[in-house]
Amino acid sequence: MAGSTDREVDVVVVGGGIAGLVTARELSRSGFDVVVLEARERLGGRVFTDHRLGRDLEIGGNWLHWVQPHAWAEVTRYGLGVTRGPRPEEAYWLAGDEVRRGTLDEFMQLIDPGMRRLLADTMRFIPRPDDPTAAPALAEADRHSVQDKLDELQLGVEEYHANEAAWVGHFNAPLPDGAFTSALRWTAATAGSWHLMHEASAVFRLAGGTKALVAAIAADTDADLRTGAEVRRIEHDADGARVHLADGQVVTARRVVLTLPQNIIGDLDVSPPLNEGKLAASREKAASRGTKVWIRVRGPITPFFAYSRAAEPLSVVRTEYIGDDDAVLVGFGADSTRLDVTDRDAVQRALRVWRNDLEVLEVTGHDWMSDPYSRETWLMNRPGQVTRYLAAQQASEGVLHFASSDIANLWAGFIDGAVESALRTAREITGGLDPARSRTAARVGSAT
Repeated sequence: MAGSTDREVDVVVVGGGIAGLVTARELSRSGFDVVVLEARERLGGRVFTDHRLGRDLEIGGNWLHWVQPHAWAEVTRYGLGVTRGPRPEEAYWLAGDEVRRGTLDEFMQLIDPGMRRLLADTMRFIPRPDDPTAAPALAEADRHSVQDKLDELQLGVEEYHANEAAWVGHFNAPLPDGAFTSALRWTAATAGSWHLMHEASAVFRLAGGTKALVAAIAADTDADLRTGAEVRRIEHDADGARVHLADGQVVTARRVVLTLPQNIIGDLDVSPPLNEGKLAASREKAASRGTKVWIRVRGPITPFFAYSRAAEPLSVVRTEYIGDDDAVLVGFGADSTRLDVTDRDAVQRALRVWRNDLEVLEVTGHDWMSDPYSRETWLMNRPGQVTRYLAAQQASEGVLHFASSDIANLWAGFIDGAVESALRTAREITGGLDPARSRTAARVGSAT
């Protein structure tokens, strides 16, 4: 391809999140010369462990589970420890404007009938979660939001608000925007069990934080990992691609892997343009646009779980760390514009929907919706997006390939989905490129 080049490699991976790092690991171990270009000054993407409020907190993605096969394989590969937060001894929820107090088991019993009815046909719609769009019936289900289907149940006020808040916690989005198929996909991944789905998405975490997983993968690759390397433009043809960075550097590659989230991939200048399915999904945006806030309160307190309703700035709050004289809570809300995660007083007011005996000492979080390298939290689709766009989002386009948790089959939106997508993409590239003709092989040959 014409023009000056600062470097030539076999594969450029755009994005240094879990999908990008696993892709780079697999390809470099297959003998290819790989460079990862990450715009942020850190690796990890939407997983981000940072020391705040006196603890190592997961500012982004967090929980995983042994029913998530790709993520658990990484845990096993690197010998990572897994732990969980303190078991809740109390639960709070709303019946209209009245606060109910009980146990978590009582709350789970309250939402169980609605959850079972809502998800009764999960395995008919998605009999194989590893092939989520295979069943013809899915197209009908994909017309609806989770709010549509929840309203059809005609639940009583207490049961309705409890179920609504639980789904806001899962979706991190206003429920009218969230596709019913997203609820089905999570539940199909646990063979139709909403209880197991709930546990798999909200309980177990890495003892050393997600930073331990990021560090382990990064140390297990021969790829060149570059941070602060923002990609501005990609030109590609049948022979390869030229990747232009913000600092003026140009990297030429035989293949390029794009790992950008759905909400921003359409903003990248790619010539010729990406297919219309990818661009349309990016224009529409994902449903998820919510809040995750970490809250340090004065202790001691009893570990608790609290659910409110979609209209509140925080719909779900739980205790994640207990100290001798403090505790750290994590909270989620449907809309990031309704709560400033750095405003202690605003967070204090949000907690008062359940209880006014908690003294907020410090708060922190990250506005992922304003982050130019994400513009979304974890992937939850809008109605119609899975059946219209998933195949196009996954499809390679000449020398361009795609890997992201957003376009995974089994656990889209999770660490597991990022690993799954990366493994699939690395296999595609390895099958199409001859390692004997790689730049790594050429260097070895010239040195002998």
